[in-house]
Amino acid sequence: MDEVSAGLLLVRVVVGLTLAAHGYNKFFGGGRIPGTARWFESIGMRPGRLHALAAASTELGAGVLFAAGLLTPLAAAGFVGLMLVAAWTVHRANGFFSAGNGWEYNLVLAVAAAGVATTGPGDWSLDAAAGLDIGGWGLLVAAGGGLAAGAGLLAACYRPAPRTDGAPAEAA
Repeated sequence: MDEVSAGLLLVRVVVGLTLAAHGYNKFFGGGRIPGTARWFESIGMRPGRLHALAAASTELGAGVLFAAGLLTPLAAAGFVGLMLVAAWTVHRANGFFSAGNGWEYNLVLAVAAAGVATTGPGDWSLDAAAGLDIGGWGLLVAAGGGLAAGAGLLAACYRPAPRTDGAPAEAA
């Protein structure tokens, strides 16, 4: 038994399907895309519907690809970008710990994905089956690509509403 590949498979499947479940829930649970769109608008991601569709699709797609170990560095870049945007827009003001709605969980998911992209998805992956190997570029693709995409999205689309209590919008 290849313990490293088994460990990577375990991490990929759990982390990947966790993210995919978030995307699935945006499409089919609770408020669906219209409710998610309203929520995105309320946190300053505009236009809300576009971001609801993009986030749900990226979560579902990147999660499934990561779980399968297919195009792993690109899937991991999706994780990193999503988690940067979530941490910045929703969790940043709450500190580190997830018990207080902080950004701890976002960090763990992003680093787990970047870590797997760094090592490669293991022999028990579709990347291995297809002979896809980008060598030592996994971390650069995952972290660099994800951070660039997330930062670009924030710069282009994050517009929190001004606060009415006199505090800066960023304090929300």
